[in-house]
Amino acid sequence: MAHSGGHYHKEEGKVLNSWRLKSGEIVNGNFSFAKDDRIFLEQEGGLIKPIYINDLSIQDQKLAKFKIVKLLQINDAYFNNDKDTNNHTLKYLPLFIFSLLLWIVYSFNKELIRVYIFNSRLGFTAMSLLFIFSILMACSKSATTNSDTPIVTPIVNLITVTIPKTNFTFIDSAFTAFKPSISTSWDDTYFYIASTGIPSHNMMIGITNWQQQVPITQPYNGTNSWSIPLQPAYATIPLSTKTNLMKGAVAVAVNGIPIFNALNNRGEDSYKIGELDNWGGHCGKGDDYHYHAAPMHLSTLNGLKPIAFAVDGFPVYGLKEPDGASMIALDTCHGHNGTNGAYHYHGTTDYPYVIGALKGKVTLDPNTTAPENQVIPQAFSKPVRPATTPLNGAAITDFVAVGTNGYLLTYKRGTKNGYVKYSWDANNKYTFILTDTSGNSVTNTYQR
Repeated sequence: MAHSGGHYHKEEGKVLNSWRLKSGEIVNGNFSFAKDDRIFLEQEGGLIKPIYINDLSIQDQKLAKFKIVKLLQINDAYFNNDKDTNNHTLKYLPLFIFSLLLWIVYSFNKELIRVYIFNSRLGFTAMSLLFIFSILMACSKSATTNSDTPIVTPIVNLITVTIPKTNFTFIDSAFTAFKPSISTSWDDTYFYIASTGIPSHNMMIGITNWQQQVPITQPYNGTNSWSIPLQPAYATIPLSTKTNLMKGAVAVAVNGIPIFNALNNRGEDSYKIGELDNWGGHCGKGDDYHYHAAPMHLSTLNGLKPIAFAVDGFPVYGLKEPDGASMIALDTCHGHNGTNGAYHYHGTTDYPYVIGALKGKVTLDPNTTAPENQVIPQAFSKPVRPATTPLNGAAITDFVAVGTNGYLLTYKRGTKNGYVKYSWDANNKYTFILTDTSGNSVTNTYQR
């Protein structure tokens, strides 16, 4: 069976390939064979070292898969050529035997050939038919080649990795610090997070590019809870957030607040254009508060536990590894395999902040199209008023709670302040008092 590297033999100048891991470590050895989710490298002294394919750098993962496919093609070609050679030889055998017999008879008795074959109609006819039959056999195509020889199609994605099911107690422990503001539950398929959509930290201050939305409570509960799959599975091709998922959440923070794509629905970096507050969030058209940047401040309460879970089931950590070590290099999905072999993402302070591409398999909402497609199941916000429009030049300078169910937002345009004061009652009647920078006020009420 073909494999590069051969069997070890000590010689001067022997070259071993270098393989780079995601951790930055270099492993020397020649590719020998692959099994399950690992490749096996032949090292100095004939030592065989297994390496998990997912632990390799992205470039060397491609190299490993190329070598696996190449090995398959070489072995397939060898066996097929061997069969073809045998078939090719056998089909000329009748002609060879006929020629050999004719030569032997001619060598011992030329007169016999002349009298009984060329001067005899019966003998000449029989010899002619035998010759023609031999020619036809030699020139015919082998039926075995068409019917018995298997056709092997090279498979690019040869490695199927089964990821252990996530223990619900592990996920639940990450949300513990934020209860009872949130609640959790689970079944055999999903871990559920119920919340009001309002975090315990302050909001809105620091926004310089404001859409005039403000945070109100959202019914993220019951059948509209956030859902995290307990059995993640690697996607064949990760779904990039540069060209997908500009609608809906890509992760859920451990305080029950959804995390959206770093890019808004216009494809702009929300953080860089001033749409986000000091905590990485803002409100959507439904007055729903959500993050677009990584909520790194959650590590203050959660320590080394995850700060979020992606909608594909993989956890999101802060700037430290789960064991407290410094974060190692990230792949294009913005994650990597940890020391325990488990894949996870990391939140960072630079783009893409949380998710560069979804490493795991997800189901897309068939009613949405890229780039504004979204993953399902997905919790949905419930607006109480029509969507608002941007207020150019407005910067939010203060946001404080007023009473039990209300807030006062202060914004500045130029040197003057404007205000949005709003509240809601037990019957879900919402009252908004809008005061512009000229002191003009408008009061609107809405029933949810």
